[in-house]
Amino acid sequence: MTDKAHSTALNTALSQLQNTVKLLQLDDNDWRTLSTPRRVLEVAVPLRRDNGSVEMYKGYRVQYSTTRGPAKGGIRFHPEVDMNETIALAMLMTWKCALTNLPYGGAKGGIAVDAHQLSASENERLTRRYTSEILPIIGPERDIPAPDVGTDERNMAWMMDTYSVNEGFAVPGVVTGKPIVLGGSLGRNSATGDGVGIAVKEALRIKNIDPQGATVVIQGFGKVGYWAGMACESLGMKVLAVSDVHGGVTGFKSVTDLWKHFQEHGNLNAPGTEKMTNTELLHLPCDVLVPAALSDALNADTASGVKAKIIVEGANAPTTPEADAIFKEKGILVVPDILANAGGVIVSYFEWVQDKQNFFWNIDEVKDNLNNILTRSIKEVEATALQRKVSWRDAAMMIGVGRVAEAHKLRGLYP
Repeated sequence: MTDKAHSTALNTALSQLQNTVKLLQLDDNDWRTLSTPRRVLEVAVPLRRDNGSVEMYKGYRVQYSTTRGPAKGGIRFHPEVDMNETIALAMLMTWKCALTNLPYGGAKGGIAVDAHQLSASENERLTRRYTSEILPIIGPERDIPAPDVGTDERNMAWMMDTYSVNEGFAVPGVVTGKPIVLGGSLGRNSATGDGVGIAVKEALRIKNIDPQGATVVIQGFGKVGYWAGMACESLGMKVLAVSDVHGGVTGFKSVTDLWKHFQEHGNLNAPGTEKMTNTELLHLPCDVLVPAALSDALNADTASGVKAKIIVEGANAPTTPEADAIFKEKGILVVPDILANAGGVIVSYFEWVQDKQNFFWNIDEVKDNLNNILTRSIKEVEATALQRKVSWRDAAMMIGVGRVAEAHKLRGLYP
């Protein structure tokens, strides 16, 4: 994604916010407060490479809002990370946490680096130095990072250790998405995909489609796509096709079988499968389409050929405004990203709560609580959309932004 695309992503996020402010009939003071990030930090992150050379990278941390609680959001390592993208994603995290009524604000951070080009020791040194640079503004009561694109539980372990060493005692609640033995939560790895499965089930209910045998197509076979496929199959649905960056396949027996092949061979070309392009996959007839890979995958060029009855957004911002308009005209129900992929931050919240209490839940408690919170949030969006005669995206934004605006007004302005 180019700088222009990141600028467009921020402009789209601000445009969505402006539309929501109008729907909620908020005033100019509300707009100015809601459209301005609370804290923006850019840092230089030096790295001594294994060969002895020193390279400099740009790191970012944006705390978009702390009105409803500590800032919450992931850390991504990707060459195209920049400030505009980080602000846009931190803004969306703010509305997502408020929509699901978690006691958090929104944040995002990252380093403009290709993590695949780093050795394990270089990755650790870069993670620890970045943590030390943002250390003054993070903490379990201030800002709680988590994994994102290009990072995982290893990075969170290094971040937790760096913070804890500086504090002089273990502080597991400073990050979420950690290894279980360091205070991580059961169910965290599958949480976003599990949440997508819950959203698919609820959307089928609304459309009066029996989940048993309902057909699902998933674009993306990473952390979200795989677990979403597993969740859908466990609910009795049939996953017809999945894809990765190289294209899609259909004709596999189950997601489990395809994943086993993928782990062993590094591709989706299992025996008996039929190849297709990502665009062909998006246009397959099905009950539910789950875009769980790229931003803007559903755009003016691809949207007109979509034959799904329901779209559940597993990825962040997979649908452009032009595609949204096409889906509205076609009568396709779109479950927006800030609702459909909220499972990850919900279970991150559970991890934080468990760390604060030093009391840990079993997997059934995690999954039951995830189902309760997400199902409640979906029904709130459904009711708001019906009452206000707006799309689910508008309804979700109205709930999330409305809660943040109300919190601003109740807290007032200091001094």
